Amino acid sequence: MANIKSAKKRIKVNKTKALANKSRRTNLKTVLKRAELAITNNDPAREEAIRLAIKKVDQAAAHGIIHKKCAARKKSQLARKLNVTA
Repeated sequence: MANIKSAKKRIKVNKTKALANKSRRTNLKTVLKRAELAITNNDPAREEAIRLAIKKVDQAAAHGIIHKKCAARKKSQLARKLNVTA
């Protein structure tokens, strides 16, 4: 356990940020699942779902939740799946 005041604060801040990151990561996974489901079900609103998913992936990369190359890979996979079904 930390004894120094700044170290105690860092523990609190890290815990808070970890919760925020977990929430963002979970939300990202949900949006990606919805987009993939829209693609497989040939939903008329699938392009809107893809657009939202790409936006969330970009935001996650900007916040450091995922690596920028991981974001590029996820966007590419979504676009490929959309083009195969279209």
